[in-house]
Amino acid sequence: MQVIYEDNHIIVVSKASGEIVQGDKTGDEPLSETVKAYIKEKYAKPGAVFLGVVHRLDRPVSGLVVFARTSKALSRLNEMFRRGEVHKTYWAIVEMRKEKGEMWSGAGFGDGAWHTLEHWLTRNEQQNKSYAHDREVPGSKKAVLRCRMLAAGERYALLEVQLMTGRHHQIRCQLSAMGCPIRGDLKYGARRSNADGSISLLARQIAFTHPVSKQEIVVESPLPEDNLWEKLKKSVK
Repeated sequence: MQVIYEDNHIIVVSKASGEIVQGDKTGDEPLSETVKAYIKEKYAKPGAVFLGVVHRLDRPVSGLVVFARTSKALSRLNEMFRRGEVHKTYWAIVEMRKEKGEMWSGAGFGDGAWHTLEHWLTRNEQQNKSYAHDREVPGSKKAVLRCRMLAAGERYALLEVQLMTGRHHQIRCQLSAMGCPIRGDLKYGARRSNADGSISLLARQIAFTHPVSKQEIVVESPLPEDNLWEKLKKSVK
């Protein structure tokens, strides 16, 4: 992990792909424990360190995660996330599926403008996977996101994504449904995996009003160490 911002009430870190935010059945050490150990050592804190988990990222996703260092910040951040007052921007490298002609030219992503995607998602718990539908079906939840193309190469494009709703695997599922699965995301239709097991989805930026000081906080994650990320970023206008 890399610490991006910290004060007495919050800490924002950039998570690497493969890290889990909170403990799960794998038994692997979660990012929350790594951050606690960092705080304990840096500030020589005796006893247990308080750290509140506010939100999560899927294990193969990299980028920004916000933690609360006080109970006051935790309760206020939870409410801010619930009310949609925390604004997250993602970058995704996606495959350009030319055989789905409706996508890149027909859907207009290539014009660099913002486009809205709307689906109804159902979740299969056993598969840990979501499925997109064009209309409401039993058990589905509406999913909305905005995206635009920042750059494109021969086989891949770099998209900027903003979530309007927070559904299980929403970005992964909706982009796949539009014919552009995220690079390395075998679960949602990518042709091949990434060498490090990651998927090319990055929680790039997060913006919110500080829960205590009321200062405007805008932080940005560094790019993963990958030549394609750097190449596409250089093409962003």
